[in-house]
Amino acid sequence: MGGGERNSIGALVSTVNAGETSTPAAATAAGVVKEEVAAEKEEEVDKDMLCPICMQIIKDAFLTACGHSFCYMCIVTHLQNKSDCPCCSHYLTTNHLYPNFLLNKLLMKRSARQMAKSGTPVEQLRQAIQQGCEVSVKELDSLLSLLLEKKRKMEQEEAETNLQILLEFLQCLRKQKVEELNEIQNDLQYIKEDINAVEKRRIELYRARGRYSAKMRMLVDDSSAMTARPSSRDKGSGAIVSSSVNSQEQRRAGTSQTRNTDARAPANSQLVQWKDDNHGGSDSQDPNQPGKSIARKRRVHAQFNELQDCYLQKRRYWARQSQKQGEPIANVMNREGYSAGLEDFQSVLSTFTRYSRLRVVAELRQPDLFHSANVVSSIEFDRDDELFATAGVSRRIKVFEFSSVVNEPAEAQCPVVEMSTRSKLSCLSWNKYTKNHLASSDYEGIVTVWDVTTRQSVMEYEEHEKRAWSVDFCRTEPSMLVSGSDDCKVKVWCTKQEASVLTIDMKANICSVKYNPGSSAHVAVGSADNHIHYYDLRNISQPLHIFSGHRKAVSYVNFLSNHELGSASTDSTLRLWDVKENVPLRTFKGHTNEKNFVGLTVNSEYLACGSETNEVFVYHKAISKPAAWHRFVSEDQNDPDGDMGSFFISAVCWKRDSPTILTANSQGTIKALVLAA
Repeated sequence: MGGGERNSIGALVSTVNAGETSTPAAATAAGVVKEEVAAEKEEEVDKDMLCPICMQIIKDAFLTACGHSFCYMCIVTHLQNKSDCPCCSHYLTTNHLYPNFLLNKLLMKRSARQMAKSGTPVEQLRQAIQQGCEVSVKELDSLLSLLLEKKRKMEQEEAETNLQILLEFLQCLRKQKVEELNEIQNDLQYIKEDINAVEKRRIELYRARGRYSAKMRMLVDDSSAMTARPSSRDKGSGAIVSSSVNSQEQRRAGTSQTRNTDARAPANSQLVQWKDDNHGGSDSQDPNQPGKSIARKRRVHAQFNELQDCYLQKRRYWARQSQKQGEPIANVMNREGYSAGLEDFQSVLSTFTRYSRLRVVAELRQPDLFHSANVVSSIEFDRDDELFATAGVSRRIKVFEFSSVVNEPAEAQCPVVEMSTRSKLSCLSWNKYTKNHLASSDYEGIVTVWDVTTRQSVMEYEEHEKRAWSVDFCRTEPSMLVSGSDDCKVKVWCTKQEASVLTIDMKANICSVKYNPGSSAHVAVGSADNHIHYYDLRNISQPLHIFSGHRKAVSYVNFLSNHELGSASTDSTLRLWDVKENVPLRTFKGHTNEKNFVGLTVNSEYLACGSETNEVFVYHKAISKPAAWHRFVSEDQNDPDGDMGSFFISAVCWKRDSPTILTANSQGTIKALVLAA
């Protein structure tokens, strides 16, 4: 029975083996199983070949006296810190290390097997040849032919790829240059049209001048005829009359030569000037006029690249506008025959070249006997530009009459109003409708509205928790004002309420706030996070736009118009932004501002700011470089700081619709400057 069991079992096993050999799927499965088993064994071997320190396959194996193998660099590095075996903690030094030749040989064979399995055919071929594999000459020739053919194909493919890359580059370059050429051709067309328009205008002016001169000639001839043929009754006095007329003409001509050109000069003076021109006399124009013209031309050449960019920018802008609206706006001519772009640029050119320097028209020194620090933090004109107020670290608001400061002697200049405050002041803002109302912000975070007439505070707001840097009255809603503080809050106030009506919480300190002059709902905020946040107060959940570009804190913001915003930063730049299109327009460089508040003031055409070099800089909004500047210089010969190097400009303010600007520095000196040729 036992034998029967053995036979049945043997037959069963035999049947299974026959099935395995006869079925390909079964054979494949068996092969996979064998490979998995071999892989597991190889993984176990791999674990034995790992360095206990770096857990990688051992490189340059060394054996310790205690029988453990390590990478040479691993064990040497370990023994520099400790004197024991990392595996068994047995005492160990570098003297107890020996090369493990057997393990190194096994590792080399293992590496060769892996190369044979996972290496590329080229690597396998190279290894076979290096190991001395026997190959016939015929086989080598066949192999070389295959390699040469493969090399030729690869070289051809690489050449085709290189040519394709080169062709794409050249096509891209051609496209770019064609676009540049088209742009240059368009620019040349603009220039050609504008040259024709300007020359046409010059001819018209010349003809008008010729007609005017002809009329003047006729009047002079009539006057000469009447003088040459006196009546019989005046014959005796003819010589006297003629002599009198001639002497009067000579006196007038002499006077006209020494007098500056005046468009409102009397007609008889113009007659004499024209007559002198025709007789080879002096030029009828202002003798300083050629010099002024030369100076303006020099300013053009000095800023030629900037003016060129400005011209092309404006010309292209109006061309794009015409394409957008489907109307030839760029070709619409004004009464002088100029296109919109040329007219716009002519305005820039005339205003930019008109001035080249700042001239002092008044200087005001107000030393404070009770406060050694005289830094003027803010200076502002009132609604009518008749009064201006100053404030700073002296804890006083002083109001001066501008005409008195300009016209009266320096020793007679005194404030018409002076008000004391509890804390140092940071900013002032006049109400744009109520002439006698003035707002201030101070270092304690208090925003105060003053009545200059009564010298008393009307409202005091104490909600800010830290220093308030800025305050501004709204132009369109005179009861509203806004303030910003180091507590990272922007607060909107109403003079009819005792508490703030709106609060904007921000993540960084607030350095400056300003209402849009055309809206009571839009506010620009300059922040210490290097950005300008433009808010619609009707929805303060997020700003309408965030203007980025400054590299340091934005110390001032100010509007040139309803859509143009200027900003100043301690990165020594001013920037101009379009809040309507949400785009940057221009960056202005030339002054130095790295740590102090140096002021920012704007009008429709110019931006002005102070500098830590104790200078005032004026920029035209279309040109990135300064148009004019002025340095504060001490007039005291005994002043050890005569170069004023330790002081800086701390406040600036334009007089509205005027080339006059008020400036103040950290010494407390106030100057009225005017742009001059």
